Order: sequence, then C-alpha cells, then structure tokens
Amino acid sequence: MSAAGAPEPIARLIQEFARLPGIGPRSAQRLAYHVLRAPEDEALALARALGDVKRRIVFCGACFNITEDDPCALCADEQRDRALICVVEEPLDVLVMERTGGYRGLYHVLHGALSPIEGVGPDQLRVRELAGRVEGGGVTEVIMATNPSLEGEATSMYLQRLLQPLGVRVTRLARGLPSGADIEYMDDLTLARALEGRQEL
Repeated sequence: MSAAGAPEPIARLIQEFARLPGIGPRSAQRLAYHVLRAPEDEALALARALGDVKRRIVFCGACFNITEDDPCALCADEQRDRALICVVEEPLDVLVMERTGGYRGLYHVLHGALSPIEGVGPDQLRVRELAGRVEGGGVTEVIMATNPSLEGEATSMYLQRLLQPLGVRVTRLARGLPSGADIEYMDDLTLARALEGRQEL
C-alpha cells in the first residue's frame, strides 16, 4: 500500500514512519492513521517526546551510551570497577546488561557491528575510542558482549585482534546465548549465566 491519494501531511507522516527500522509501508500507514485518530493532546505529547529526545539526549564522551549528562551516570559512578569494560553493540544492550545486576564494570557502546555487506567498517563504529580507553591504562579485561550473530562474531574477533597486543585480557560472553538472537531479547537469567561463564577468546 502506498500513501498515494492521501492528503500531503498524512503522506509525509507515513513516509517518516516508514523510515523507522522494522516498519513497513502497511505499519507506517496504520501508525499515521492512529496518530490522526488520537486525541490532539496524545499526538502533541508524541511530538514533544520526539523533540525532547533530539534536544536533550547526547552520547557519553567516555562510553558512548545515551545520556542527558556527560559523563553518563554509569561512567560517573566511582563504585564501578574501572578495570573492566563490557563492549556492546547498542545502548539498549547496556540497559539489558544492567538489569541482570551481575556486572559492576564500565561499558563501551559501538553503535553497531561490522557488516561489510551494509558498508559498516571499523571507521563507522566507536572502535578507535575503545582502543584509546584501553591504551589509556587501568583496563585489565575487555568483555565482548556483541550479539551472537555473524556480524557480532566478526566484530568480536576484529576487536580481539586489535586489543590483545595492548596487553589486555579479552573475553567473550559464554555460549549460552542462542545464535542469531539479539541481547536485548535475552531473559535475565540466561544473560547473567552467560556473563558469569565468559571465556578467553
């Protein structure tokens, strides 16, 4: 279904929703017409929330997680183990890891995974910044918590080759995670066990 024939504001809204990941043309139409039917205060609340995210949310200058304050609350927490860095693909993965309550180190968010097919190389990720943190000293272990997918595995292996010469221990979450699944969908117990059972790469 296309937005053909719809008034211009609706057609534009459908186009914008269709740009979101996982939203196809039909879902974009349903969302646009839902917004149209919603009470005005609900639609305006959505618009304000979108504006607030773009105005108030920044990336932490240390770990590149999303935050309102730089550094983020996790990096600013003096009780966290600064010798450990857990590398994740996306900010959502930090939330999931924190929910387990089993990790007390710092994080590093790559904002993606290596994917030559999609044109994502090391320069499109926060790889240089990770190497800089390790070279800065004090880090003894880097835990690879990338997704157990082809891209996540390739990213993990690339980072291992990059970081091991720097004298840091590089580990990977245990293989209890199902292949092809995203960390954000793991249950807390599976993720906690995988974290405890991490191994040398």
